[in-house]
Amino acid sequence: MNKLQKISDLKALAKQGGRKKLVLCAAGDEHSIDAVFDAYREGVIEPILVGRKKELDTFSGRCKDFGNFRVFYEPDEPSVIRRSVELVISGEADILMKGNVTTANLLRGVLNKEYGLREKRFLSHFALFEVPGYHKLLAITDVALNILPSLKHKVYIVKNAVEFYRKIGTETPKVAALSAIEMVNEDMPSTIDAALLSIMQRRGQIKHCLIDGPLAFDNAISKISKEQKKIGGDVAGDADILLVPNIESGNILYKAFVFFADAKVAGVVVGAPFPIVLTSRADSEETKLNSIYMAAFSVQNV
Repeated sequence: MNKLQKISDLKALAKQGGRKKLVLCAAGDEHSIDAVFDAYREGVIEPILVGRKKELDTFSGRCKDFGNFRVFYEPDEPSVIRRSVELVISGEADILMKGNVTTANLLRGVLNKEYGLREKRFLSHFALFEVPGYHKLLAITDVALNILPSLKHKVYIVKNAVEFYRKIGTETPKVAALSAIEMVNEDMPSTIDAALLSIMQRRGQIKHCLIDGPLAFDNAISKISKEQKKIGGDVAGDADILLVPNIESGNILYKAFVFFADAKVAGVVVGAPFPIVLTSRADSEETKLNSIYMAAFSVQNV
């Protein structure tokens, strides 16, 4: 198995095993379609474009091979979403990517009861960062989907993240369940959830990882902080995955890494039978491209 060392390694690793078929849902977004075309030129994906004809024709001149792509013209957003999701559900495509459509509407289409995924799968977002100053790649989950996850849902989120992290080369990732402090406090539910997750892992209810918590952010990523606070274990100071207590803290941490620490990032939705590239409109084209590469790499490491 190839172990990912840097975000910049994603492109080379994604090229292994040939092109993956990617569906761009609502392909009327400039930055998304440019990222898709770039990934195509790099030999990583084979695009399948779904959208309204007027919007797609606007961007057709951006790639000289546009005429060779599979293109589906649909009259309205519900039809665009339905066609896109059916292509990945049927196995005609490997990756689903969000274009000019809201996250809520796209995921509603993915979880349409006729496909049966809602009953069988729990979706969560996985963001992988290369942060200057940290000694390895670092993931955060969940920053985009689950607003205030319960303990039950945090178990699913951890399992999704661990399964995905193993695909990118770390057999036993270290999960830090974050809170504001490193001690259990009955007035802070996140500390109780973190402690229970740690116990569940030790008793084999959550496998293929190490979990410790509650840990404050500095305890999770700083060996100096770990030593000063006399925190034992293998997770503190060396975390691979940060489990955030809610979407607000995750979203803030994500954006702080990008805007203050100049971190490189790739993000996907995990838990479905296929990766979903679900970037924000505020994300750069580089982030969208990295996310495509990570999705493609994960497909070949199923």
